[in-house]
Amino acid sequence: MLMRILGKDTASGSIRIMLEADEDIWHLFNVLEEGDTVTASTTRREEKSADKLRAERAEKKRMTLGIRVEKIEFSEDDVRLRVLGTIETGPQDIGQHHTLIFETGDDLLITKTKWKESQTDRLDRAVKDSRKPKILFISLDQDEATIAVLRQFGLKEIATVRSMRSGKQYEEKSKEDGYHVEIISKIGPLVSENMPIVLLGPGFEKESLAEGMKKEGYKGMHVHHTGQSGMAGVNELIKTGMGASILKESSVGIEMEAVEKLMSEIGKDGLAAYGPNEIRDAAYAGAVDTLLILDSKLREQDLDDLMRAVESQQGRTLVVSGQHDSGKELASLGGMGALLRYKR
Repeated sequence: MLMRILGKDTASGSIRIMLEADEDIWHLFNVLEEGDTVTASTTRREEKSADKLRAERAEKKRMTLGIRVEKIEFSEDDVRLRVLGTIETGPQDIGQHHTLIFETGDDLLITKTKWKESQTDRLDRAVKDSRKPKILFISLDQDEATIAVLRQFGLKEIATVRSMRSGKQYEEKSKEDGYHVEIISKIGPLVSENMPIVLLGPGFEKESLAEGMKKEGYKGMHVHHTGQSGMAGVNELIKTGMGASILKESSVGIEMEAVEKLMSEIGKDGLAAYGPNEIRDAAYAGAVDTLLILDSKLREQDLDDLMRAVESQQGRTLVVSGQHDSGKELASLGGMGALLRYKR
């Protein structure tokens, strides 16, 4: 499933979209801002002006309301977006506060006074990116397995499975099977068609699990050796580029690799720039190969001019999610960095 743009009206500054994947909600969070108008189907208690007490107890009715956005909240745990604001259009309660809650399957109309290029680009990218499969990681050793999913907005730890092996039981085949059976049962609901499955960790446990999964009919598995298991092992795999062939189509993999390269170049005083003035100077001099901007930075500032300056000189802009470790590293640099073609 992929985000659908149902219609655009350039005269009114309106775009209607359908949310069809978890990632679409994350993209919506990064596109909406205070002052926008969002129109969607919702429920609200029917207005009964003659009897306020009865109004509070009245049944909720479905209606279409347009609200002026005052606050936006993204919940990663249940992947929902809450949009709070005052009602501007609708059958009742104009000027009163209301909260719209968006989940997958919902559609909405967004109206802005001015759409930034970075916002329309993000919607277009969301349509393309949602065609790409997510990646499932199983990071394990002989004692414990961590199951995680790579989404467009970051890594999400889903479950931990413990082997419960101890003493003589460690040698018992039934114990090994029980450990692997539980892992396989946990990933069943998570796996979708064409989804790459990456098994990683130290030792030989991952190879043993891979054999068991093949017998269960699983395909598209990639086995990698890492020095650590758990989420630390997943981050190690991504940062060192060992899973590059799998991750190359993943936006998060591309972002993490770029930030790792940026930090490496900064560490050796190489082809990198950070700090707003240094980045801007490099951009207008045509020295920027890749501009890295944290998504929260784009929500706070209009950086379209800077992005255009980079792209007009055959550079590219990479918007980095703040939901994964590399995004947090970029945040420590002020939310921006640049990989350079040459040292200035």
